[in-house]
Amino acid sequence: MQLGLHGCPEAWALANPEALKDLQRRYVRAGAQAVLTCTLGGTRHKLSEYGLSDKAADMNRRLAALTREAVGGDVFVGGDVGPTGLFVEPFGELPFEEAVAGFAEQIGALAEAGVDFILIETMLDLQEARAALIAARETCSLPVLVSMTFERGGHTLTGTDARTALITLQSLGADAVGCNCSTGPQEMLALVQAMRPYARVPIVVKPNAGMPVLKDGTTRFDMDADEFVFWMLRLYEAGASVLGGCCGTTPGHIAALSGQLAGQPRPARRTEPFSALTSSTRTQLVGGPLCVVGERINPTGKKALQASFKAGNMEKAVELGQQQQAAGAHVLDVNVGMAGVNEAELLKQAVLTLSAALPLPLSIDTADPSALEAALRVYPGRALINSIPAGGEDLEERLKLAKKYGAMFILLPLGQSIPATAPERLVLVDQAVTIAQRLGIPKESIVVDGLVMAVSSAPQAAVETMRVVRACSKRSLHTILGISNVSFGLPEREWLNAALLAMAVENGLDMAICDPGNRSLHALRLSCDLLKGNDPDAQRYVAAMAAADAPAAPAREGVYGAVLTGDAHAITGLVKKALHTSDARAIIDGEIIPALNEVGDLFETGAYFLPQLMRSAKAVQAAFVLLEPRLAACETKAQPGTVVLATVKGDIHDIGKNIVGMLLKSHGFAVHDLGKDVPAQRIVETAKRENADIIGLSALLTTTTEQMRAVIALARENGLKSRIMVGGAAVTEEYAKAIGADRYGKDANAAVAAAKQLMEAGASG
Repeated sequence: MQLGLHGCPEAWALANPEALKDLQRRYVRAGAQAVLTCTLGGTRHKLSEYGLSDKAADMNRRLAALTREAVGGDVFVGGDVGPTGLFVEPFGELPFEEAVAGFAEQIGALAEAGVDFILIETMLDLQEARAALIAARETCSLPVLVSMTFERGGHTLTGTDARTALITLQSLGADAVGCNCSTGPQEMLALVQAMRPYARVPIVVKPNAGMPVLKDGTTRFDMDADEFVFWMLRLYEAGASVLGGCCGTTPGHIAALSGQLAGQPRPARRTEPFSALTSSTRTQLVGGPLCVVGERINPTGKKALQASFKAGNMEKAVELGQQQQAAGAHVLDVNVGMAGVNEAELLKQAVLTLSAALPLPLSIDTADPSALEAALRVYPGRALINSIPAGGEDLEERLKLAKKYGAMFILLPLGQSIPATAPERLVLVDQAVTIAQRLGIPKESIVVDGLVMAVSSAPQAAVETMRVVRACSKRSLHTILGISNVSFGLPEREWLNAALLAMAVENGLDMAICDPGNRSLHALRLSCDLLKGNDPDAQRYVAAMAAADAPAAPAREGVYGAVLTGDAHAITGLVKKALHTSDARAIIDGEIIPALNEVGDLFETGAYFLPQLMRSAKAVQAAFVLLEPRLAACETKAQPGTVVLATVKGDIHDIGKNIVGMLLKSHGFAVHDLGKDVPAQRIVETAKRENADIIGLSALLTTTTEQMRAVIALARENGLKSRIMVGGAAVTEEYAKAIGADRYGKDANAAVAAAKQLMEAGASG
């Protein structure tokens, strides 16, 4: 909006209905075919920042009615749904179902008020977008569009790339998927190009009018209508078919765009079939190189894992997942089934923990439908279900779960008994595929298990399995085998397993459930991929063989390793052990800080994303509970510095600031976090009282960035020597320099580096 609003936008709009309606009508006159309700911050979680959470439903209904009054039936009215301002589990503290309930309340009110569609937008976190989409699907029957916000590196704040977001959300039932805010249209071109080959739904783009700049003492966006339209047409040509504007786009921008697009046909969507699984940060395509599903997160025969699960501790499962990832697994199978546990709750917790700790997609392995739904619901990606019996009485029930949550699934060709021959198995496969397609599930979502039996008891078993794999391949169905079953009860099992895998790959096998750490199977898989033309220039084969011959790098163990992997559970015991031979300062300086530096380096290179940063910071916080009381006895070195943090007056967004505070604390800084919507006077008074070395200021809204200038001016007037660093979505390095800040932090990791630089500069100056 261009109306200089302050405080809660939704409350302002209700207090100024004519101003809101006039603005919306201006966009309609400019050629907009859809106008959004003024409800971006309309969840009860967001409205609670203003003490309005109990009025959420009523405010959304009234705001939707105002928009309908403004535009009548001339254009579509979209119910606008934005983020809660909180991170949803597994990456944050907001319970998933609480997030779903909050979105359902808002979306239900918007639907009751008569909006034509729901737009879930400006989502920083794929899991929160999933929660909102599930809420919409369970609350109304309106079309639902979902738009993520990507940073300049092409990932969301929590590390999701454009392709992964698209595949996950369209599989979950979004009617359109795309991107908005954060950047101008030029930066979105690569995002659309990444989405288009996999898009089965329209692609949405709503860029800003460039980036905010300071001009004549006012924050403005730097892209005029002509340049905006130039890049929007490039986005249209790249495949975007729902085009609009976000921050800084005036009716003039929309009028220019509408004039250029009038009469243009919608871009054709590509229809080549593909199959893919996703985590929150990775896409695993199925149907090219052999996909290995790691089998080791299964308590059967593993006493340590059983004990860990019974204690509600998932770190042993994480350790097994890390080992399998390092050995080359593409997907991790997760099974928690054993006597004496609540499988639904345990499987849910395992999925949440593994999703936060590891980047690999998950295969959810359970025979319990309630456990299956509990896990699918909270899994922040597109999962693989292991498995659905083709002849089971609950076939349709399980297929409907797969469809609801957009999962791929393994189809077991068995009923009350295991068919001995391939033709018998294929009858069951064909019947189940027909039912799945009737329910709207495409063949690309199905992976048939050829059923591997032990040749020790059934000499022809492998032959029948190969016939199933070959026949399914001809039917354009993906296949999977549990490799190690073939050798059960026989000596030298490794050779039989390898032979079966080679035979199966030749017959068209797509996926294998096995131990990825088995060197023979690993080498055979790489060799088969190379010989089948799935490894261009032998790159993966050569790299793997070279790595196998090279001496193993020393494993990062102890406190250092726990920080690196973010193991908050194990680090307590490791710190206690380290304190037997080292003092607290030596552990911090020799283990924790170097490990945090490596975590920061991994973040900068794109190997780690925000969830990994936060996980490592939480591990350090757990270590500091033990170390801080012991620091006084060995302290020869002061803390790095004292920092006062605040989100400036008028701005209630503090996710980024909170992360900065967590990381600064983990690096040893003394942090005084004043929260959000903090007046300049209070910031300066606190900095003076605490003798702060650094003041850190955050702002997300362009309308509040000028408050940073006010804080800096007041600090200088009061003679404070504190250095000032600034950051936030609406802040750029150029803006930071223009208002007199000493440093700019583009993200949390950069803010820590900036704080260290300021302290070093102060020490040397």
